[in-house]
Amino acid sequence: MSPSTPASHPEGTAGGSTTSRRRRRGPRTWLAALPLLAFTGLCFGIPLGAIAFGAVTRTDPSSGATRLTGEHLSRSLQGPYLDSLIGSVQLSALTALIGGVLGVLIAQAVVTSRSQALRSAALTASGVLANFGGVPLAFAFIATVGISGVVTQLADLTGFGWNLYSFTGLTVVYLYFLIPLMVLVIAPALDGLRPQWREAAQNNGATGRQFWRHVGLPVLAPSLLGGFVLLFGTAFAAHATAAALVGGSVPLVTLKIADALSGNVLTGQENVALALGLDMILIAGLVMAVYLPLQRRSARWLR
Repeated sequence: MSPSTPASHPEGTAGGSTTSRRRRRGPRTWLAALPLLAFTGLCFGIPLGAIAFGAVTRTDPSSGATRLTGEHLSRSLQGPYLDSLIGSVQLSALTALIGGVLGVLIAQAVVTSRSQALRSAALTASGVLANFGGVPLAFAFIATVGISGVVTQLADLTGFGWNLYSFTGLTVVYLYFLIPLMVLVIAPALDGLRPQWREAAQNNGATGRQFWRHVGLPVLAPSLLGGFVLLFGTAFAAHATAAALVGGSVPLVTLKIADALSGNVLTGQENVALALGLDMILIAGLVMAVYLPLQRRSARWLR
């Protein structure tokens, strides 16, 4: 027997056993995921199918016959419906950008702080504020900086042109929960920046600005872009706060869907509302298609 045989035999055996273990583990993994897949299909797949079916079909009220049509999708991309989609995209992009920048600055201050109590308090408050929205948030702002709000009367904000029930006012309200959300998203990524990287850059004569330009920002770029996409999706899907605050004065797609379903403007527009919902799902799908790969790429750097 050649000397290489004993050495190669255990290696081949180990490789074969590892491959066989992976092959045996595959079906079990799928079986363990079946409950989650069933839950996802039941809670998301069926509503998505119903929305898509209603968006591309029309039922004749007299005969009850159903036929395919692109009329609803076409109408959802015209006139006031298109304006509402554009308004939602503009509001979401603006609030995501401002919230992302301010959230990163606050998270950096918290992460670099030596006070553990400040860090715990800031992250706990961010977790609470990021989930505070809807009608209670709208009422809090109305009572504080509305037309007859306490702060509005004391500081005479109306004299400066302040109007809570406008695009600008809605932007400020959205930032209330988007900034804390960005803090929660970006703080772990900032923690992942190893001190050794900064020390190595300083030992090589790099300044703080050069470190952030060539090391810090490239490493954090996936997390920053992912946070922006997450904030955009959160603002794009928000409804209750805008409905309680501005009603129909600001064109938003979620408000148009509610009006179409309730028949506030025109009756028989339920299928158009479903088409608008399908448009939102497509935009949200594109957002998540960008967000998930960015998060995986960031995780590889910050382990």
